[in-house]
Amino acid sequence: MRRLWLIFAQSATIGLAVLFVIASLKPEFLPWHGGTVVTVREAPSDAAAQKSGSFSTAAKKAMPSVVNIFTSKEVPAPRNPFMDDPLFRRFFGERFNAEPQRAASLGSGVIVSPDGYILTNHHVVEAADEIEVALADGRKSSARIVGTDPDTDIAVLKIELKNLPAATFGHAEQVQVGDVALAIGNPFGVGQTVTMGIVSALGRSHLGINTFENFIQTDAAINPGNSGGALVDAAGNLIGISSAIYSRSGGSLGIGFAIPASLAKQVMEQIIRDGSVVRGWIGVEVQDVTPELAESFKLDRSKGVIIAGVLRGGPADRGGIKPGDMLVEINGKPVNDSTEMLNQISGLAPGKVAALKILRNQTETQLQVSIGKRPEMRQNN
Repeated sequence: MRRLWLIFAQSATIGLAVLFVIASLKPEFLPWHGGTVVTVREAPSDAAAQKSGSFSTAAKKAMPSVVNIFTSKEVPAPRNPFMDDPLFRRFFGERFNAEPQRAASLGSGVIVSPDGYILTNHHVVEAADEIEVALADGRKSSARIVGTDPDTDIAVLKIELKNLPAATFGHAEQVQVGDVALAIGNPFGVGQTVTMGIVSALGRSHLGINTFENFIQTDAAINPGNSGGALVDAAGNLIGISSAIYSRSGGSLGIGFAIPASLAKQVMEQIIRDGSVVRGWIGVEVQDVTPELAESFKLDRSKGVIIAGVLRGGPADRGGIKPGDMLVEINGKPVNDSTEMLNQISGLAPGKVAALKILRNQTETQLQVSIGKRPEMRQNN
């Protein structure tokens, strides 16, 4: 009996030892081990794996071409009021006049050529006497202004660096409302930032922002510092240059405007080739025809523009156009509103003669007007 008891005790000890080892190393082998291990599915760890709903590929493609722009300019210090006193000036001279100060500002830009050309906004670099560009890869360079076009708020800069990552232009004319849009820039100076939204509207005009307006509207967050940055599509292709926001607080309210890349490219090419943008001009002030105006002028149409003013000695004045005339056609193309008229005239080469059909005293008349060169916009320094 004692022998059997010893055999039982040894067997139990060995069994407990084996059970302890299994419980420590392979607990899943035990029949009562359940509910603590959950079988889950994991995505492939491959970095190139497609991420559902992600636009990281588009962002990685476009971000290297977007730069931060730092500008500074000298501003006169406030004049000491005592300097208006001749007796004070006689004894103390100019020593009490404060020294000029420097004002700094920031914005964004887009490298559009490996040769170092950068697109940004005119208002970003306006009146700046020092411009520094910081690339996404950490490099910095001073930049010079090749030329600007205040009428479209486009400026072209040039930097002298090698191996520059240029943006790929998309087809802005194929953009549709509802397309995904990414805005890339340097808002509030916090560093390069990507925001996402959709294209909210196309062809926005009559906003009073620029002379020539054909904006892409987006709800991708655009804040101060984003100006001049890139608006890209879901493939990372450049479709616009961020230009302005509608805001009462200074921050994004979901209404941002970008200049179409096709227009920015056209302006850039003219600036690089000719040093400036040359547009046609006839020297008139116009007003859109409204139903109320059509009724008061006894017109049978509510499309077109009323000539509100004519510059004395200008092309329109020499061509016989008078205030009160209604402009309905330019070289056979109908004129529906002032924006359309402005775009048609600006697209004509100075020196060419254009046929303008007007309505005067209920009678249609065709006048020949020699197109002039649009004067450059005055800059406020």
